[in-house]
Amino acid sequence: MIPVTVLTVSLNAEATISRAIESMIAQTYEGDIEYIVIDGASKDNTARIAESYVERFNSRPRRSMRVISEPDKGMYDALNKGAKLANGVIVGQINADDWYEPDAIQIMAELYEREKYNVGWGTVNLHTSWSSIKKSARLPGMLWTTTHWHHTTQFAEKQTLLEHPYACECFADDFEFLTWCYVNGKKFSVTDKLITNFSFGGMSTKKSFKAAMYRLKCISMIYRRYGFSRLYWIQRFTYEMAKYIMA
Repeated sequence: MIPVTVLTVSLNAEATISRAIESMIAQTYEGDIEYIVIDGASKDNTARIAESYVERFNSRPRRSMRVISEPDKGMYDALNKGAKLANGVIVGQINADDWYEPDAIQIMAELYEREKYNVGWGTVNLHTSWSSIKKSARLPGMLWTTTHWHHTTQFAEKQTLLEHPYACECFADDFEFLTWCYVNGKKFSVTDKLITNFSFGGMSTKKSFKAAMYRLKCISMIYRRYGFSRLYWIQRFTYEMAKYIMA
């Protein structure tokens, strides 16, 4: 069984981080799990809540948890820091607002052992204030878009994360990383099994026209950087308007 590292980046998340950590404690995977909470010097009780779980987490066989709380330059800076610290062969990232299914790590580790992916992902439940929507994982088809993938279900080889760290430019640094992998021929693998539960409310789902236009600008910048057609702007605009209406 391969060792797996999971990162949770947090900032002032005292209301939700326990749920994320409990979902890590509930994992059924029998291999080594390293869990690193990287807190951006929260001003609330986030770091203290996370620290309160360390002894309980570490008491289980083949489990290791640590909490780092210090200023950083944002979520992707913290994820880059975590990738450098990780001892796992593959690295997952579960947000402080979200939570894993109990067999999430087992599924993604077994998928890696079968297929040796550089990046893998699975299905996610998207929880809004009024409903839950399942977003099924797919490999990219004719169009290279975010519609087939969700960042909270992603597991990537540590080596790949170190080869191309997150750019720390905008909210879509995760998509920039994935696009770099796509352009450079990295291996993708997907599973239709449910991996993660995602709560709407962050920058990627913030409901305002200004936020939607910001997301459109960021994604369009990535498409231009990697030489994609300007027609992708139309696809992304349509996607953002659908998200604006749904959220």
